[in-house]
Amino acid sequence: MALLFSSVFPQQWQQGQRMVIYGTVFLIMTLLILYSSNSSADLYIAELLFQSLSLHCRQCALVTSSSHVVRVVAHSSVFRVVRKPAEFLNRSESPAIIFWGPSTKIGRDAKGTLYRLIQRVSMTYSNLSFFFISPGKMQRFDTLFQKETGRDRKKSQSWLSTGWFTMVIAIEMCDNIKVYGMVPPNHCGKRPQPKRLPYHYYKPRGPDECVTYLQNERGRRGSHHRFITEKQVFARWAKQYNISCSHPTW
Repeated sequence: MALLFSSVFPQQWQQGQRMVIYGTVFLIMTLLILYSSNSSADLYIAELLFQSLSLHCRQCALVTSSSHVVRVVAHSSVFRVVRKPAEFLNRSESPAIIFWGPSTKIGRDAKGTLYRLIQRVSMTYSNLSFFFISPGKMQRFDTLFQKETGRDRKKSQSWLSTGWFTMVIAIEMCDNIKVYGMVPPNHCGKRPQPKRLPYHYYKPRGPDECVTYLQNERGRRGSHHRFITEKQVFARWAKQYNISCSHPTW
């Protein structure tokens, strides 16, 4: 996979114009299973920890201070991050936040308030590094989606998930990735049906995970996330890029 982000990350994570490649890297996709597992010892040895989460990960606080922690945040979650600075912005274990979204939402020239809001927050919390994925690089995510799935993202009315962005960035920075909390692509088709779990780990009474996955995968009216399609791609990448999945293992 060609490098997409050599200019996105802080200088201390680069060597000249080349990316630093990390060894043991953990990517946390959800906390439902992570909270019930004894994974803190594993997290402690991670050189780099990616969080594809929109709420604070309590167990991530167990990571050593020498580890780099990166949170990947969608444009739709910016206000949630800013409204809870104690969880996201005052914590030493989260030194970098990468925001992604369409240029109309978070671009420098956008008429909306998100870019200016993030800019103001970055000046207040100088202990953190804030990054945007540029419009040109956003397009390369779309191109990668079409290459891997055969679908034009816009024509198929598909939205990319934060997990897609997090996985691609992790692959480009890391030589060994352990993913926590991501179910396999066939999970929702198993018999007997899987135990009901909420789609959002922070909304236990919210919509069911599998119902949400299947509705999005099959949806044709309006735009939808293609979570199952993305997981099929991740399964192929796992064979190419030294990726393993735990809790559940697959």
